[in-house]
Amino acid sequence: MALSSNVIGAINFVAMLLSIPIIGAGIWLAMEPDNSCVKILQWPVIILGILILIVALAGFVGGFWRIPWLLISYLVAMLILIILLACLVVFIYMVTVRGSGHLEPSRAYLEYRLDDFSGWLRRRVQSSYKWDRIRGCLSSTNMCAELNQSYRMAQDFFNAHISPLQSGCCKPPTQCGYTFVNPTYWISPINNAADMDCLQWNNDQNQLCYNCDSCKAGLLANLKEEWRRADIILLITLVALICVYLVGCCAFRNAKTEDLFRRYKQGYT
Repeated sequence: MALSSNVIGAINFVAMLLSIPIIGAGIWLAMEPDNSCVKILQWPVIILGILILIVALAGFVGGFWRIPWLLISYLVAMLILIILLACLVVFIYMVTVRGSGHLEPSRAYLEYRLDDFSGWLRRRVQSSYKWDRIRGCLSSTNMCAELNQSYRMAQDFFNAHISPLQSGCCKPPTQCGYTFVNPTYWISPINNAADMDCLQWNNDQNQLCYNCDSCKAGLLANLKEEWRRADIILLITLVALICVYLVGCCAFRNAKTEDLFRRYKQGYT
């Protein structure tokens, strides 16, 4: 019984360690400018990681101090959290499976269209109320100003691999036919009818293309890239947690079996 309890305690110490990458993934998302403006995924991830840490700590205490009701509570609670984590991993994959960039002539960077993304993600940015808040947050960053510092010549900019967010928010769509002055200042459009975003472009550095659908699409493309990276971390952690949980269940069952055998033996003698 003591050996099995110690094994359960050690296993739960490993589970406590596994909560760290989950919490870390949430903190990383919260520190990214686009995710900090949207505020969708980071807090569920952080809260789930903290709950796993607390439950694993309870299992650790229950294992080393041999508290059966605490171990049973741990097994039930950890099972629920593993199911929630699995649902979150699948959900992130499903909402990010759609949406990719489009090549434009003589451009190294990609451009993005809002209709390419999942309906759930689009609804996060299509409401004017939600977008006004997000737009204000994005415009307060220096992501567009960085382009002006990095690229002086048109050809250098056209050959640059800028982020989806910069591609969508800091410049007009290529098909509008604007003439490059600098990365955030464009003049003399050739075809304003090519896209509604052509009319939304404004050389005011506080406006730019923040009202464009291309900016919303660029934001979603950025979110997709970052969420996919976080999802890989969560998936690896989920597999490790399942393994730890199964070993913990076996150790708990062995402990109960040893305890019953010990009681039977004492009663027999």
